[in-house]
Amino acid sequence: MSTINQRMTASTEENFVVFLIGMRVNRWWKVHQWVRIAAGMTRMLNELGRKPELGFMGGESWFGRTTVMMSYWKSTDHLIAYAKMKNAEHLPAWRAFNKNVGTNGDIGIWHETYRSRPGERESVYVNMPPFGLGRATSLIEATGHYKSAESRLAATAVIEAAAQ
Repeated sequence: MSTINQRMTASTEENFVVFLIGMRVNRWWKVHQWVRIAAGMTRMLNELGRKPELGFMGGESWFGRTTVMMSYWKSTDHLIAYAKMKNAEHLPAWRAFNKNVGTNGDIGIWHETYRSRPGERESVYVNMPPFGLGRATSLIEATGHYKSAESRLAATAVIEAAAQ
């Protein structure tokens, strides 16, 4: 992806969910454990990419001893429904983790979930390719009432008030 060499901001008037998830390799020599878990996440992401109706909007990942994936979902209902779907990739991966790792300390798993509403978020991207929320939704130029963080927050609060 090429960079956009101007100030941009994510453009969405919708509620959505930010879901952070990752793993921590506690025993790096147990390669079979963390490769299995990473493969399960890859299968889930491929499935979510093929089925937008599941509510996954996109995400970004970082890799190291502790991995982080920041993802965006249409709602907590979509996120929880995917986690519980009997015919999806998540449950088999979660069962495999509990069977093969459980609480033995080899690999740590973590996640955090945040609801986001207009007026409670803002973003800016400068000299960046579409990234994060800007890639999961769309980008607009950060000018006028989108020029500063304070004004972007105020602008989204006005949008939410008008929608009510």
